[in-house]
Amino acid sequence: MKVFKFGGASVKDAAGVKNLQHILDLYAGEQLVVVISAIGKTTNHMEKLLDAYLADSDTVWALFDELKQKHYTIAQELTADAKVITDKLDEQLNALANILSTRHSEQYDYEYDRIVCYGELLSTTLISTYLNMVGKKNQWIDARTIIRTDSTYREAKVDWDASEGSIQVAIARCMMDNPIAITQGFIGGNMLNLSTTLGREGSDYSAAIIAYSLNAESVTIWKDVPGLLNADPKYYADAVKLDHIPYDEAIELSYYGASIIHPKTLKPLQNKSIPLYVKSFCEPETEGSLISDHAPGKLTPSYIFKRNQILISIFPKDFAFIDTDNLCEIFGILSSNRLKINLMQNSALSFSICIDNQPRVAKAIELLSQKYKIKYNEKVELITIRHYTNKLADKVVNGREILVEQRNRTTLQLIVKNDEA
Repeated sequence: MKVFKFGGASVKDAAGVKNLQHILDLYAGEQLVVVISAIGKTTNHMEKLLDAYLADSDTVWALFDELKQKHYTIAQELTADAKVITDKLDEQLNALANILSTRHSEQYDYEYDRIVCYGELLSTTLISTYLNMVGKKNQWIDARTIIRTDSTYREAKVDWDASEGSIQVAIARCMMDNPIAITQGFIGGNMLNLSTTLGREGSDYSAAIIAYSLNAESVTIWKDVPGLLNADPKYYADAVKLDHIPYDEAIELSYYGASIIHPKTLKPLQNKSIPLYVKSFCEPETEGSLISDHAPGKLTPSYIFKRNQILISIFPKDFAFIDTDNLCEIFGILSSNRLKINLMQNSALSFSICIDNQPRVAKAIELLSQKYKIKYNEKVELITIRHYTNKLADKVVNGREILVEQRNRTTLQLIVKNDEA
């Protein structure tokens, strides 16, 4: 059994849905679990709808109608008998309308999960119904009934034992009559049967949870790129495809900020040695990239560029040193403001961190300033090079001033001033 995951960009319109059908045709006769995200930028639209609902705004129903029309339009472009699809869509839309017609709670994360999940429910309902109409027999499965989680809304933790049992039972029943199961990424359900979401890169993670539970042969993530690249081509013109890398390397790249595959997706697959393919939905018959236990040959250097960073240096105001107590306090302030450290460096008299520059940083600096002297540089760039050489570093830095440098045997990290700063 194989697990496929399609992101929103791959099914953003009728042509994308038909292309998904073509890809499934290439695997005719195989048992497939297909995990699908919300169509196009629907999640952004759902967030606007949520905000309007929570603000008791008159725009709620206009946004609802836009959502409805967007999915209706795709259905009408797919088939002349669109009513079969729109009737199914109406079941989900009516459930969403019932929520929007009731008074909301004051719990943002809870409301987020019970409303935003309809992006995935609508996309999979549309695609599953269409595929059945054209003879691609499948069964639609509600991910909220098989991926079981706790009640940490917007960042739900998976109950692995409960999920594994639910997934195995649901997929076994499906495969008795259907070679394909269609389900949603990003969403799950808690033990109260309330909707939850899995956080960043949740759809990829859903595919990994299902593959782990089924001991799947492989997972394939279909993207709009030819595979995994060793750098973002927007920042590095000489980017090349990584044909085959081990799990550990992919996890390291993701940890340092590469838009590759999130570590929480990779770890379940690594634990069961399930290979992960990243392939182009535009050219589905090309080779793509493979992440697996072992990769042959020397690893290609990879480059991660994190722009719009802020370098913050923290100094004691009195005669104290930066010790364990100070670090606990500093980390507590960063954690309470949900700020992730991208690089840190400490000495006896200072502690420096590089983090994404975002609105919450100002609050953290305000709190830190109550006890510590703070200096910071805005608009800096964090460059990470895996499997570096000094020649490669010089080429990437290109004469800019280096503010901080850290290196070990395999990884070089540099904080440099941006040219425009």
